[in-house]
Parts: sequence; C-alpha cells; structure tokens
Amino acid sequence: MPAISSDSGRIDRALLGLMGVLLVGASVALLDTTIVAVAIADLTEAFDTTVQAAQWATTAYLLAMAAAIPMMGWLTDRWGARRVWLVTLWLFLAGSILCGLAWSIESLIAFRVVQGLSGGLILPLVQAMLARAAGPRRMGRVMGLIGIPGQLAPLLGPVLGGLILGSLGWRWIFLVNVPLCLLALALAHRHLHPADARRQTGLDWIGALLMVPATVAILAGLSLIGDLSADPIVLLTGGVVLLAGFVLHARRRGDRALLDLRLFRYRSFSVAAVMMFLSGVCLYGPMLLLPLFYQQARGLPVAEVGWLLAPQGLGLMAGLWVAGRYADRTGPRIVALTGTVLAGGGLGVFVFAGGASLVVLSAGLVALGAGLGGIGVAVSATSYRDVEPASIPRATSLLNVVQRVGASFGTVVVALILHRQLAAEPGSGSGIDAAFAHTFAWTLGLLGVALVIVLLLPAGPPPLSTDARHPETRTMT
Repeated sequence: MPAISSDSGRIDRALLGLMGVLLVGASVALLDTTIVAVAIADLTEAFDTTVQAAQWATTAYLLAMAAAIPMMGWLTDRWGARRVWLVTLWLFLAGSILCGLAWSIESLIAFRVVQGLSGGLILPLVQAMLARAAGPRRMGRVMGLIGIPGQLAPLLGPVLGGLILGSLGWRWIFLVNVPLCLLALALAHRHLHPADARRQTGLDWIGALLMVPATVAILAGLSLIGDLSADPIVLLTGGVVLLAGFVLHARRRGDRALLDLRLFRYRSFSVAAVMMFLSGVCLYGPMLLLPLFYQQARGLPVAEVGWLLAPQGLGLMAGLWVAGRYADRTGPRIVALTGTVLAGGGLGVFVFAGGASLVVLSAGLVALGAGLGGIGVAVSATSYRDVEPASIPRATSLLNVVQRVGASFGTVVVALILHRQLAAEPGSGSGIDAAFAHTFAWTLGLLGVALVIVLLLPAGPPPLSTDARHPETRTMT
C-alpha cells in the first residue's frame, strides 16, 4: 500500500500513479473541448438547423462548465474528492451517451449542459488533488509533467474529430467518451483513495445564487461582445452587479463562503491569481489570432493551418518539461521571467516579421509556446505556496474562475481590435498584414503587463517548513 509523502522532494511512484489515474479522466474533458468544434457543420446538416443554433452545442457546454467551477470547493469539502470524482465521471458518461442519442438540436444542447456541468469539475479536481498530494515543493514538477500529455489532447481533438466524422458519423464524437470514462472509473475505484479532510459545512446558498450566475453572465456577455444588440451590455452589467454582491457577502462569511476571498491575504496567492488572469489572456488571445493570421494574412488553406500551429504545442510541452524541473529548485520568479521573455520574443516575430518565411514563424511559435508553458508552471508552483491543505479545493475553484474570465477577456479584446483594424485598413495585401501586426502588438503589450507582475512572484523555492503543513497523504493503494 504505497503512500504519497508530500514532505519528500522527489516524485515517487505513488505520486506518478496518482497522476496517471487522474490523467485518464482529465483526457475526457480535454478532448471534448476541441473535438466537438469540428462537427458543427455535420450537426447543422443532421438536425436541419442553422450554424448559430448548432454552435450552441459548444456554447452551452462551456457556460455549464463555468457554472460548475465555483461549486467544486464546497462539493469536495462536503463529500470528499474521491466521491465527487466518481460522481463527476458517471455524470459525464451519462451526458456523453445522451448526446450520442440526441434526436434534435434542442435535446443535444440540453445534454451538452449535463456534460458541461461534470466537465467543469474534472480539471479543477485534478488540480486540487495533485496540489494536495504533491505539496508546495513538488508542485512545479507535477504540473510540468501532467501538463505535457494534457496539451496533447486539445491538439489531437480536431484530428480525432475529423477521423470520426469521416468514418463513423457525428454521434461517435460523443460516444467515443464512453470507453475512456469507463476506464477512468475502473482506475479510480481501484486506486484512488485520498485522505480527505471533510468538513460538514452547509452550502452557501446566497453565495451560489450570486456567484454562479455572475460567472455565467460575465462569460456569456464577453462572448457576445460585437453583436449589434444590447444583450452583451445587459449580461455584463448584471454579472458585475452580482459579482459585487458576492464580494460583499463573502467578506462577511469568511471561510464559510462559496469562494473564500480571504485567500487573497496571501501575497503569493494574490500574485498568482493576477498572473492566472493575464496568462489566460496571453494564451487564448493568440489562439484566436494565429489561425486567422495564417488564413487571411498568409492566404493558406484551412487544412494546412492545424499543422502550421503544431510548433506552438511542441514548444508548450517543452516549456512545461523544462520549467517543471527548475521551478521547484530555483523558485517561480526566474522561471516565469524567462517564460515571459520567450513568449514576448515569439509574439514579436508576428508583430515585426509577419511576412517572414514559415520556418521563421514556426520558430516564433515554438518560443511562444515554451514561454507560456514556463509561465503556467511558475504560476501553479506559486498558487498553493501558502495555502493550507484544507483550503486547496476552494483556492482551486477561485483560480479557475479567474483563469476562465481571463481567457474570455483575451479572446474578446483581440477579436475587437482585429475587427476594428481590418475595417480601417485596405481590404488586401499590406492592409491585412498591418491589421494583424497591430493586434499582435496589443497582445505583446498585455504580456508586458505580465512581465511587471512576474517580478512580484517569490524569488526562491518554498522553505522546507512549508511541507510540514502537507502531511503524508494516503492516495494510492
């Protein structure tokens, strides 16, 4: 019965086993975020509906994920990580089967909500359980290792989706989750036994009624910005008002609130949260820009764009690997600083040399991916540095909400800037090049803001005394 000891500085077999068990379950949610995107045209034809209606199969999933994230901390406090993990996988399995059996676009959207509610819990649960098991002195290496295969799933999603659509049909886009979920459930039943410190706390109903709709409204409002209607303004205004109400409520409730805002008292957590927002902006903004750049500015066919973006994924995996090895030894600041400089250099290629050869652009993508990987590891290593083990689930919920808002903000900002630049510039040639260069420059400016915040990250590794708060955790049998 091997146990995970978080006061050890090495990654032992028990911790590697835990990572493997959780990664199987995480791959389901990671694949589902991208694999369905390639099926929109097929869903439109199958249900004889519009592209806008079919797109809600993706939008409903993402919004349901956002609604579930704030609840993760209370659920694990109340029921324990293992039980929540198992129920989440069963719910995702049921949602996948129902999606595969959908008879109309309306039924598919409803079943995608079921998938999203469970999918929104899977990745934060992985993060929280690993943070608890690893302890602060191994967090960088653990997140570096788990991030490498984790980055393969979004890259493989569109490829796998295309193969399934071409051979088995759209229903198998969802049914392919069934064997993965069953394997994840079997592994969890057999091997996952965390030493949960449950707290018999009641649900903060007022906090839930404020925070959950606030998160959904803000993300939905950001996604609709650019529409010629008042909907995004109404959603964003309502979301901000609900969020302000939650902040006032949470300050009175303290650690009994749905999200414990007292965690911001820790400087390391506060800086990590700001970096989590900025990294979401700097990761998802270019993810929107780069495919459009290759198609519109370089005139390349859609079929080639996916392969041309692969160097960013390779760079990201390399950055995660290297940063994971050094963040725990040297401290997060130097790793994040190096990552920010690398990412800035990669973006600089698209700002100043967008007309260069594809080889030069690919080198820029490698640098961008490696830099973002380094930033991600450094932020993860910092996030739980001073957080008590019992507060890790709620800290994870809070960080994931911040990151998701940052990701939406990043895509909205670059989309608006690009739209305005394309409208102002001539419709071809140098005008399009200038529009993209200007938009990439704004993203580079946001990365410059991150560079300032990076200097506030801890300079050295966690002290040995930090691990005393993370006692031996029985996690694998």
